[in-house]
This record gives sequence, structure tokens and C-alpha cells, in this order.
Amino acid sequence: MRIASFGFRSIPPSKGSAGADKFAVEFLPRLAERGHQVTGYNRMYPGQEKGTDNYKGVKVVYFKTIPKSGIDSIIHSTKVTWHIITRNSADIVHIQGNNAIFALILKIFGKKVILSIDGTEWGRDKWSWFMQKLVLANAYLAVWSSKFIAIDNIFTKELFEKKFKKKFDFISFGAEIKETKDTDIVEKLGLKKDDYFLFVGRFIPDKGLQYLIPAFEKLNTTKKLVLVGGSPNPTEFEVNLKNTKDPRIIFPGFIYGDDTVTLMKNAYSYVQPSDIEGLSPVILSVMGLQTPLICSNIKENIYLVGKDAYTFEKSNVESLTATLERALNNREEHIQLARQARERILKDYSWETITDQYLDLFNKSLTKKK
Repeated sequence: MRIASFGFRSIPPSKGSAGADKFAVEFLPRLAERGHQVTGYNRMYPGQEKGTDNYKGVKVVYFKTIPKSGIDSIIHSTKVTWHIITRNSADIVHIQGNNAIFALILKIFGKKVILSIDGTEWGRDKWSWFMQKLVLANAYLAVWSSKFIAIDNIFTKELFEKKFKKKFDFISFGAEIKETKDTDIVEKLGLKKDDYFLFVGRFIPDKGLQYLIPAFEKLNTTKKLVLVGGSPNPTEFEVNLKNTKDPRIIFPGFIYGDDTVTLMKNAYSYVQPSDIEGLSPVILSVMGLQTPLICSNIKENIYLVGKDAYTFEKSNVESLTATLERALNNREEHIQLARQARERILKDYSWETITDQYLDLFNKSLTKKK
């Protein structure tokens, strides 16, 4: 098949990358390995340089956009859609996120379109009231115009089916990470194995760092808190987070690939304090690496971790502080939970199985009448 994919920032991951990029970097090369022609479309922001033209068999095409949340995606998706139509670069187009207007345009020009949706985007705090309504309208358009929609979260699937009176496919993220040797990133950051709590992700309100930082500041420990990532266009929210006076809290910036895996494998515990998540690819990766995990008790997280992680009441600093202390005082129990998590999660969340499921959906789209 000739397959094009967009809706993420970049492969391999670059500054500002998140869950959509993790999905692309695992999924698209697996399609290429199976003999399909795959094109991935990267965003390029001011100051960034063009990277590789081929990533593990995936042809990589770059389009410039501007560093403004929401608008950057629209500009990029417009350029990508025009390229796919005018260059006839694919028969099947896989789009991450609610890019419904572009899905509709591509369908008009004869392309088979599959949408991947990872959550109720209209409920995210990062959006203004106007953008929330626009995103919700986009969801309605996606459901109305698209026959093939895959949702990676069982609760989001149920919500969509209830709201839109339509059935959707459930295809999750994967958990396993290919074995690699540890890099020297731990030593470069002046850390030691089991010497730090870790978070990796974007610094936006729904990720919950506004609870994690004050919760950690209350701990009496020599361990550190390492907060990897940020946002390509720092907001006032992010700037305020970094105003902490606690010298144990480290902001190393953007770290990717094997360096990120090394940090996860060597962390004392990974902490995911989110208020809103889809089916978190980070949690799946952490569980697959057998790293002890602490996460908020939102239903999406509980669905993944079951009883194999320490959980706390979402948005509650005191509850998170108590859970961090529990991790400090009950190491062997926490390690045993991580072992159980790995055994369970690798049975149910394989990237190879997920690739199979998407290929089935792609084939269905090809055999479906327009």
C-alpha cells in the first residue's frame, strides 16, 4: 500500500514531541518493514533545520509552520493535504487527531482516510473557550465524514459512541520498547540509578505538574525530581513551573530516543500526575520497562495500571505527597508491582499486534465503496 501519515510533530522525535510522535515513531517504521510505501510529514518551526529524508524506511517530508499552538497544526495540515493531492503521494492517508476538515477534503479527492483519535480534545484546559468549541465541532465533522475512526482509549470510545450514536474501532498504543544499551544520559545529568523521580512530557495544565512540583517540595528526601520536556513555545504556565526554588528539581529540557528510555529504566519511580489522558503511551512504556509507577487515579490510568502501580487522588497535592512518601518507604512492594505490570502489559499491548489491527482497517477502507 501507499500510505501517508500526519498529525504528529516529527519522526524521529524533536523539540515539543509528545504521544502522537511516540505513536508515529513506533508504528510507521513497522508499516515500512512490511513492505508498504510510507510517507510521514514533519512540522518544521522557525530555527529548526531539516533532518533525515528517510527514517527506518519511512520517507520524511518537511513543511514549515509557525510556533503558535493550534494554528501551527492547521497550517501544517493544509500544506500536507495539498501535497498529498497534487503529488498523489498516497492512496491511504492516516491522520492523528481530529483533523476532520482535511480528512473530508482528501476523501473528496479520492483518498481513503483513517483517523486516529486519542481523547476528548475539546475538554483540554490548554484550549480557549472558542478553540474548545471549534475542536468539538471538528469532532462532529470527523464522525459525520469518516467511516474509519480508531480510538485508543476504551472510555473515549464509549463516550464517542454515546455522543454520536456510532460504532468505532478500539486500537490501543503499544507497550514494548526494543532493547537498547543504556546511554550516558544519567551520568551527564549528574544522576545515579534509583536516585530520582521522573516525568517526561509537555508542560501544559492537563499533565499535572502544578501538583507534582509542590508535592515533591514537601518531601524530606535527597532524591531528585527530573522533569523532561516542556513546550516549544513556553507559556506563562510553564515559566511559573520553572520558578521553583527547590535545588532538587531538575529541568534538563528536551531529551529523546534511547536517552529517554535510559532515564525511564533507571528512575526510582516514574510519576504521571495527569488530570486528562487518553491511553497514555508513556505509562505503557514505563510499565513495559518494569519501572515503578505513580499516577493519578483518573479512570484512563486505572484502566491501564489496575493494581500494579501506586495511585493518588487527581489534582490533590496532599494525596500525591503521601503517595511519593509511600514509594520512598515501601520500595520492595513497589518493585514487585512493577514486575507484575510488565508481565501483564506485554501480553495485551504489542506494537506488532497494533500494526496488524491498523492494516486490517486500511484493507477494509480499500474494499469499501466510496
